[in-house]
Amino acid sequence: MDHSNKLANPQNTIEAIKKYNFAFQKKFGQNFLIDTHVLERIVTAAGVTKDDLVLEIGPGIGSMTQYLCENAREVIAVEIDTALIPILKDTLSEYDNVTVINKDILKVDINQLAMEKNQGRPIKVVANLPYYITTPIIMGLFESHVPIDNITVMVQKEVADRMQVGPGTKDYGALSLAVQYYAEPYIVANVPPNCFIPRPNVGSAVIRLTTHKEIPVHVEDEKLMFRLIRASFNQRRKTLVNGLNNSPEIHLPKEVIAQAIEELGVSPTIRGEALDLEQFAELSNIISRLYRS
Repeated sequence: MDHSNKLANPQNTIEAIKKYNFAFQKKFGQNFLIDTHVLERIVTAAGVTKDDLVLEIGPGIGSMTQYLCENAREVIAVEIDTALIPILKDTLSEYDNVTVINKDILKVDINQLAMEKNQGRPIKVVANLPYYITTPIIMGLFESHVPIDNITVMVQKEVADRMQVGPGTKDYGALSLAVQYYAEPYIVANVPPNCFIPRPNVGSAVIRLTTHKEIPVHVEDEKLMFRLIRASFNQRRKTLVNGLNNSPEIHLPKEVIAQAIEELGVSPTIRGEALDLEQFAELSNIISRLYRS
């Protein structure tokens, strides 16, 4: 691919920003990627082909969007910042397979888009996400049960680490469990701050979350399980019994909690951070059963 005219070439990014007098918005957490190599890795990792509908979240000035348009059948780019819309119209003018939507992704009906544009077949999601909104967006995508093949995103390095670790590490938490419940995480690349304009203060990483064909654990009440998970990590230093007992989300008598933990076959003084996904699923199923009886 000829890179000289591509936006991701830093010179071209700077020119586009100047040409439009674009001002970076702190509130949108904008950092534009200026590394063609990283862009190619993202598109390759997502496995984008001419059969695919790709949803891009936060296209910015369209650097990655250009790559996606060349590799995908169709691209839908959702951008919240109105100031970027005229820029995208210009930078994407030579592509006829892209639709730009000026909206907050959390308010877009992605299920409907997948039905209309992809006959309900799984879509691929690609994003360079502002750090403060990473978790709500990713969890929103999973929880709405949109048909997704994979989500390949640029996130803060620390968040990528958190998504893929298991019990017993300090990064392990509710996000790790939620992501691993829905998907198989794989860190594709670490990306240093100098690959962006403006430079972020932290390192980033590209992580691919490949949706499980089948959820890896059997759980009767998904919502209850996630309430248990959140409650046990809200107060990490507490034992699981006390964490669940103190949580405003869990309305259970202490003896029910104690009995469930005993039935799970773990120590009564165990901390929530020691349980893996399978154990949280089982705990949730035990509690559901105790409640029914």
